[in-house]
Amino acid sequence: MGRRSRKRGGAAEPRRPSGTAAAAPAAPRAAPQDPRRRARLEDAPKAPWSPFPLTELCILIALVLLVVGFLSEGDGQLTTLLAGFGLVTLAAGELSVREHFAGYRSHSSLLSGIAAIVAAAPLFLLGLPQIAVIAIAIAVFAGAFGLLRSAFARRSGGLGFRA
Repeated sequence: MGRRSRKRGGAAEPRRPSGTAAAAPAAPRAAPQDPRRRARLEDAPKAPWSPFPLTELCILIALVLLVVGFLSEGDGQLTTLLAGFGLVTLAAGELSVREHFAGYRSHSSLLSGIAAIVAAAPLFLLGLPQIAVIAIAIAVFAGAFGLLRSAFARRSGGLGFRA
């Protein structure tokens, strides 16, 4: 086997002295305990309903509702669009919460945005001035982002984010 076919990168293996110790195969080393920046698919947290793809089905139904809502006209258009947006928000939010608090992938920005919208929407509907609603939404986003980021760092072994 030529040099080009060998795997490149990584640390070079130390040379072993010749003798009986060199003939024995090296025992596989345990993986280091430091967290990786890239999350592996097999480390993804399982849903409580694990074999059944409930989240994926909810997203599919939401996409169908959104397409039907955009293509239709009449009284049911707004209801269909709101149902589609609501269902996709719930499904994506559930997946984000599960992955975030398991330390699998950081969703601090998305979850902070959801918290800001949940806080701002009722205030807007109550008739507060728009600048006050925006200020409150920004404050909620900033506070939630800090708390969610520190929670993810605790769960992931010190990483601030993981892709």
